[in-house]
Amino acid sequence: MKEKLKKVSEFEWYLPKSTRKEMRVDGRIIANKKILDAIEEDAIQQLTNVACLPGVVEPVIGLPDMHWGYGLPMGAVSAFDDKEGIISAGLCGFDINCGINIIRTNLTADEVRKKQKELVSELFDAVPCGVGSKGKLRLTPEQLEEVLVKGIDWAVENGYATKEDKKATEELGRMDGADPSKVSDLAKKRGMPQLGTLGAGNHFLEVQRVTDIFDKETAAKWGITKKDQVMIMIHCGSRGLGHQIATDYLKIQEQAVDKYKIWLPDKQLACAPVNSQEGRDFFAAMKTAVNYSFTNRAVMTKWIRERFEKVFGRTWQEMDIKTVYAIAHNIVKLEEFDYNGKKRKLYVHRKGATRSYPGKPVIIAGTMGTSSYLLKGTETALKKTFGSSAHGAGRAMSRHAAIKKFWGGKIKQELANRGIESQSPHPKSLAEEAPLAYKDVEAVVDSVHGAGISLKVARLEPLGVIKG
Repeated sequence: MKEKLKKVSEFEWYLPKSTRKEMRVDGRIIANKKILDAIEEDAIQQLTNVACLPGVVEPVIGLPDMHWGYGLPMGAVSAFDDKEGIISAGLCGFDINCGINIIRTNLTADEVRKKQKELVSELFDAVPCGVGSKGKLRLTPEQLEEVLVKGIDWAVENGYATKEDKKATEELGRMDGADPSKVSDLAKKRGMPQLGTLGAGNHFLEVQRVTDIFDKETAAKWGITKKDQVMIMIHCGSRGLGHQIATDYLKIQEQAVDKYKIWLPDKQLACAPVNSQEGRDFFAAMKTAVNYSFTNRAVMTKWIRERFEKVFGRTWQEMDIKTVYAIAHNIVKLEEFDYNGKKRKLYVHRKGATRSYPGKPVIIAGTMGTSSYLLKGTETALKKTFGSSAHGAGRAMSRHAAIKKFWGGKIKQELANRGIESQSPHPKSLAEEAPLAYKDVEAVVDSVHGAGISLKVARLEPLGVIKG
């Protein structure tokens, strides 16, 4: 499949719709040569499958963190017409609004190193993590429904977040139109005890230091003013609630494919017309998971602030522990673009991808032991990628393969040797998320920066890591 790609630039590749007869639109891959060589052939094949779907708008996009996934690659973006297009649980992703909050402090790396072990231990105690982890909150069914509808507004009203946290959150922490009646009782049951928890897999909490500032003006505007400034990053999603919503609607959309006589190149691309009952119901249910996830990370921010206060003996306000930005991955949005000289509304599916709007923060997470980046969105992204960018390094091997190859105890020691304190519920958590299980994040970031779809502002490296 790679032999069909045509080079546009050092960071961009074109996949013509003539590649296969069923493709309705062209494809585009954002990647330098190193990243392109690492992308699986099967992932590119999956991208061509998406280009065959009804109402798809040119182009379908693979980002540099692209790797083979369920139905389509992780690290992919696809947009669909608001009348003739489809909406898909699979194209959204199972962990709805798996996203990142980046938080600044005025602490220095030297200050943190003096209390590094204590701090990581306190944070590990404060933020429940691991498979099936349950939080300190005990929501009633009525409170859960409020979270699903109100999102971060619920956290602000109940003292778990500030109005400033809300302002620094994508969608202001709440998507309108969320409807809990479209969510199954099982999904609600799974979500009830998990608000304020990290979960497992690639979810993490990191204490980081700034190593480089590339855009001083933008960084200063976001409260980042010096090297060795300490930052905090939270990566997690909507937990069992979002996963169950995606699972439920995948089954519904499998039936919708037959009902509406939709031809699919792969049954994992189950979908429904955007204006069908099945399509509207999924969109309303998905929004509840988006709102839950924004709230989940906001609640954890409160736990984090409390433990920093305990360790350093200062208020969080004195330490300037404030949200720089909270961004979403795995999401569908109805957005308006200038397309071929006309305004056009599109259902943009970002799976393992993140929004990149002009001047807004973009966050690309690395792996434990490697760098992460804060970038800014661009006008170029609006033109090339429907205002989208990469969300992380992207896996280079499966979790199963990583567990077979790496030993968690050794990973922990290697991190310690580099001055990085780490904790996890089980050594296996460290093994499956070993740095070598992922692509080179530097090459990923060079690709998006080189293509102009998001531009480097600051580089961060970990001091402390908590893996789910």
